[in-house]
Amino acid sequence: MVGALLGAAVEPAHGTAQSAGEANCLNCGSPLGGPYCAACGQKAHVHRTLSAIWNDIPHSVLHFDGKLWRTLPMLLFRPGELTRRYVHGERARFVSPMALFLFSIFLMFAVFSFIGGPFASEAPSTGSPVEEAKQLDAEIAVTKEQIADPEVPEAVKLGLQAKLNELKADRNGIAFVQTGKVLYPEAEIRNGSVQGANILLFEGASTGIAWLDGAIRKGGEKMIANPSLAFYKLQSNGYKFAWLLIPLSLPFVWLATLGVKGHRFYDHAIFATYSIGFMCLLFLVLALLFRLGVPDSILTAAFVLIPPAHLYRQLRHAYRLIRQSAIIRLIILSFFIWMVLILFSLTLLLLGMLG
Repeated sequence: MVGALLGAAVEPAHGTAQSAGEANCLNCGSPLGGPYCAACGQKAHVHRTLSAIWNDIPHSVLHFDGKLWRTLPMLLFRPGELTRRYVHGERARFVSPMALFLFSIFLMFAVFSFIGGPFASEAPSTGSPVEEAKQLDAEIAVTKEQIADPEVPEAVKLGLQAKLNELKADRNGIAFVQTGKVLYPEAEIRNGSVQGANILLFEGASTGIAWLDGAIRKGGEKMIANPSLAFYKLQSNGYKFAWLLIPLSLPFVWLATLGVKGHRFYDHAIFATYSIGFMCLLFLVLALLFRLGVPDSILTAAFVLIPPAHLYRQLRHAYRLIRQSAIIRLIILSFFIWMVLILFSLTLLLLGMLG
């Protein structure tokens, strides 16, 4: 106390709320008695400089105040304890499961947009989308000239036409990502086999709702006519509607933990959100390692072994289960996870048709 008074006497402009020139909190108006507001927690001294913006970015996005570095190791090695401690009230210590989930989805979108997608067989593109578009336009022009050349045999032209269809589909994909529109309508790249597939797959489909049947049939025809564009749309919807994995998982987590007392649906939601966030980060890391040339055998082993091992540890310690019970519930939950993924994929497919 004496030291604080002595410090205030020597440097009266530091260490107190009055250093900000304000007696009340600028956020809620409560009287200030220190460097932070006792009512809302805002700092007494606020900055109005450009450097403050750059300082806020890592703090707000990545929680460099310590939350991220406390959360990630526990999510990796002690997910069950992390889930249980967050459920039972330790909220300020860790990054919230929803914030971690949204951050992992954003990171996946950013990285996959740069490397061209997860586990793609081709090498990552070194050029920008604009350069790729120019290259495709040039290839399309050359291929059209070859098709129009009367000296080219008809058998060769059939192969060139198939190549042209693929080039147009790839160009449509880039154009859709950039502008939301396509350069080549479906009629220009549709052929008889595609029309036959349309009739085979969608003509007999019926849900009993006329407008829905028409929308599904029309959307399915577009997807078959331009599969590359359909893939881009599905991928885009996957990022937008990834949050659907959480409500889809809730009833299955509840069923898998049926009989375990003292837990509510909130607890299951925290469990599912942390687990999905970890799986997204794992998938991202494996995709990056694939791009770096790590052997497929190692990546396959990691993809097969890490998720169930992590889920077992989270399930056992979050719900305080004995080993045998955790193993049985893990097997049940693993089966349910495939059901959730199928439901999610069907939802994306339906949204792609309707969109």
